Amino acid sequence: MLSVHTCPKAALGGKETGGMNVYVRDLSRELGQRGLTVDVFTRSQDPDIPSVGRLGPNARVIHLKAGPEAPYDKNLVYGHIDEFTDNLLEFAQSEGIAYHVVHSHYWLSGLVAMQLQKQWHTPVIHMFHTLAKLKNRVARSDAERETALRVDCERQIINSVDRLTAANPLEKAQMIWLYGADPAKIEVIPCGVDLELFHPRPQAEAKAHLDHELPKDHKMVLFVGRIEPLKGIDVLLKAVALVLGEHEELRDGICLCIVGGEPDAEGVDMNREMARLHEMREALGISDVVTFLGKREQQALPYHYSAAEVCVVPSHYESFGMVALEAMACGTPVIASRVGGLTFTVQDGCTGFLVPNDDPEALARRLALLLSDGRMRRDMGQRASEMSRRYGWPIVTGQIVAAYRDLATRGRPQVCCRGRADAAASTAGCCE
Repeated sequence: MLSVHTCPKAALGGKETGGMNVYVRDLSRELGQRGLTVDVFTRSQDPDIPSVGRLGPNARVIHLKAGPEAPYDKNLVYGHIDEFTDNLLEFAQSEGIAYHVVHSHYWLSGLVAMQLQKQWHTPVIHMFHTLAKLKNRVARSDAERETALRVDCERQIINSVDRLTAANPLEKAQMIWLYGADPAKIEVIPCGVDLELFHPRPQAEAKAHLDHELPKDHKMVLFVGRIEPLKGIDVLLKAVALVLGEHEELRDGICLCIVGGEPDAEGVDMNREMARLHEMREALGISDVVTFLGKREQQALPYHYSAAEVCVVPSHYESFGMVALEAMACGTPVIASRVGGLTFTVQDGCTGFLVPNDDPEALARRLALLLSDGRMRRDMGQRASEMSRRYGWPIVTGQIVAAYRDLATRGRPQVCCRGRADAAASTAGCCE
């Protein structure tokens, strides 16, 4: 498993951490519990962290040196792809390991996967999680645009790997339309959710758990995610200001909690988007209502979801929308932008609402409706929890394992665990 630019064990809500981290970590753990052996390779960002760590039964994470052992601009990681690959090859050789399948995530990992494909003749399955061309379509400044280099690399990966996974039919269509992908190579497999962790908790219990973060008598509107323009947090702030403008009586009874980022950083250390949002909060006159909570560990998030009246996902682009699914699993209705994978995850009028992208007025109307109608919130939350069960990791992992087995038995020459390096080895069952 390749997750080059970000570690699956990293705290969520940081600059480069989000749904992909959760996906890689939870999938690897589920695979390990099924008896498959999984090594997740990622770039070392801290020399004090052991190079090999445990993710779960049969699953471990290996930190490889590739550039500075510190947080690093992911676009600059491109310059260290060869170093990463060489260190991975050296690690596998030193441990005498031969892998049956390489599963890569994000475009940087796809570049490593293509090199391993040539070295090992091992089949590769790849998931992009986000696509540069789609991000560029919603970018509102040059700083938000992805590079032509990334677009070109994504096209190379699409043409080279053996299998592509898309989180929903729309993402599959986008790879075909925008990159000329071969439809026969693309399999639609949704993201999963850990239903043992994300499940409904009594709201009073959840609020008590967050006593230091949330006034007990307030209704929480929740955002969870990275602090970046793509996430549309500015649209949410404007919507909250509009709600309070129409319903001043709510000012002393609601709070908007934003989970993610480093809100207490100062000067150059503060994320540019975080600084902009702080200024916007002041300008809109809602500083008394909006709280930036910063990053949270995954184990804490179910309490935030369960304490909230509604979770808002105002993104301009989401390939899937893991946060929406986690909130729904906790029995919390979701208001989300009508974009990308969110249109499949959230059922409009059933498990929450879908609103036009970048439309604070539409978002404000739905927010006001849900905040004022407790019965609607409860009904939507119950339906959301029920619908989320189809995305449990055991179900999703079963589809992924089927894809692995199909790849590993297609006849591509590979080295199996007993040293056989021919096409027959991959079909003889010696590595089952």
